[in-house]
Amino acid sequence: MFKLSEIKELVKLIDSTSVHELEIENEGARLLIRKPGKTEVVTVSAAPAVHTYTPAQSPAQTQAAAVGSAAPAAPEAQTVSDNLHRIVSPMVGTFYSSPSPESDPYVKVGDRVGEKTVVCILEAMKLMNELEAEVRGEIVEVLVDSGQLVEYGQPLFLVKPE
Repeated sequence: MFKLSEIKELVKLIDSTSVHELEIENEGARLLIRKPGKTEVVTVSAAPAVHTYTPAQSPAQTQAAAVGSAAPAAPEAQTVSDNLHRIVSPMVGTFYSSPSPESDPYVKVGDRVGEKTVVCILEAMKLMNELEAEVRGEIVEVLVDSGQLVEYGQPLFLVKPE
């Protein structure tokens, strides 16, 4: 698990150097910081596992999720009873379906995705966090609108697994 202070220090360090990308794995959590141009992109994912959604959370979990920390209990995805896979928000933030307002969305209904396919961006504390599908399949439904605030554990996409 990464602490807020550690993430801030790493972002400052990367910003002040010529390094463009840093990836760290620690206790099953992965932190990836990329610096394309002047925008930092932070991608965090937990070890490949399906986690159970727990709606109740402490303020510390909410704050950690908002800065892109991968708490071990953070739900990356959840299987729906009708064999559809849910891609859920691992943090509180703003959902963006495309990299910029002028761009096409990362995915739309009917698109096929792989485990590493970026499906959206979640903005938290001015950091843009790319969210990957983590499952192979077809996007069946997009559950939120671009620019919408999302909660920790909120379903964002429904995917029909292959």
